[in-house]
Amino acid sequence: MAVNALAYQTFDDISDSECEQRILSAKAALGERVVILGHHYQRDEVFRHADFSGDSLKLSRQAANSEADYIVFCGVHFMAEVADILSRPEQVSILPDLSAGCAMADMANLANVERAWQEIAKVLDPDSHVTPITYINSAADLKAFCGRHGGLVCTSTNAGQVMEWAFKQREKVLFFPDQHLGRNTAFSKLGISLSEMVVWDFSQPNGGLSKEQIKKAKVILWKGFCSVHQMFKPEHIDRFRAMYPEGKVISHPEASFEVCQKSDYVGSTEYIIKTVRESAPGTRWQVGTELNLVNRLHEQCEHEGKVVEFMAPTVCMCSTMFRIDPQHLVWTLENLVEGNVVNRIKVDKTEAELAKLALERMFEVSI
Repeated sequence: MAVNALAYQTFDDISDSECEQRILSAKAALGERVVILGHHYQRDEVFRHADFSGDSLKLSRQAANSEADYIVFCGVHFMAEVADILSRPEQVSILPDLSAGCAMADMANLANVERAWQEIAKVLDPDSHVTPITYINSAADLKAFCGRHGGLVCTSTNAGQVMEWAFKQREKVLFFPDQHLGRNTAFSKLGISLSEMVVWDFSQPNGGLSKEQIKKAKVILWKGFCSVHQMFKPEHIDRFRAMYPEGKVISHPEASFEVCQKSDYVGSTEYIIKTVRESAPGTRWQVGTELNLVNRLHEQCEHEGKVVEFMAPTVCMCSTMFRIDPQHLVWTLENLVEGNVVNRIKVDKTEAELAKLALERMFEVSI
C-alpha cells in the first residue's frame, strides 16, 4: 500500500447507497484506465458495477485483452493471480479485499502436493506415469507445479478435454484440489469406473493408500471439495422431483457424484446460465450451485414464467467471495483516483512463467 493511501477504516461505515454513488464517480474519473471484473458468485451490490462478468478464466482473458492499466477483480485470490499471470506486464491486478480466498483452493497447498509426488515416487516414477492436473481454483504455485511436471490446468468447462489429453501423455492422472470435479469428469466424460479412482488423503502417509491401490488407480483424486457444493444432497433432488415431476435439475460438477448422477444437466456456471436462459418459458428449474448466481438467474428469467430455485433448503453462499463488498470496492477505486494502488496481486516471475505454461497447454487442448 502506498504511504499516502486512503485508509480502509474510514470507508468501513459508509452505507451501500453512498458507496453506489462514489463507485460510479470513481469509475467515471478513471475511465478506461480501470476494468472491474465480477465473478458470477459475487453479491449484486458489487456485481452490478462489473465491466465484465463470468467465470474466473474468461474474466482474466477479457481483462488481459482490454486497454486498462488496472484490473480490479471482484472475486477471490486465485482469480486475481490468474489475471496477473495472463495480463500484460504493465497491467496491475488488484483484489479489493485480501481476505477473499477460496477454501477449496486452500485444501491443496504446494507443500502437500510436492509431498504426495514424492510419496508416489516410492511406488512408481510420477514424471513418467502421472500427469498432474490442477483445477483453475488453485494457487499460482500449484499451476506452476503442473507446468514444471508436464501437467496443465483445467476449468469445469474443459476438464474432459484436459483429462483426455493427460491420458495420452501418461497412464495416470493426479487431479487436485476438487475430488468431485475430477470424479464426475472421469466417469461421465471418459467412462472411467469408480473402481479405477482413489482419493488421496493429504493428512495421511501415502495418502492413506496402499502401493497396490496407487499402482492400479487411473485417477488419483485429491481430498478437496467446495463447501457450497457439498451442501447439495440427492434427497434434495428426490424431494423436488416428487413435488414437480416436470421440473429440471441442473448442477455444477463440483457437486457430489450422487447429485450429478441424479441431475438432468451438469456443467459450469456459464453452462448453467445458458441452459436455463435458453429453456422454454414456464419451465421450472432446481439449480445446484452458488446462491447469488441462482437468485440472479431467477430474477432474469421470471418474466418468462420460469421458476429457478436453489437446491439446498439452507442458505449457502460463497462466504469468501462475499467479503468483496461495496465498501472495499469504493476504497480500491478512490485510491486509484488518488494515484495509490492497494492490494496488488503480483505472482513471482518464475512461478508465473511456469503457471502460464500450464495454462497455455490448457488453451491448446481446449481450442
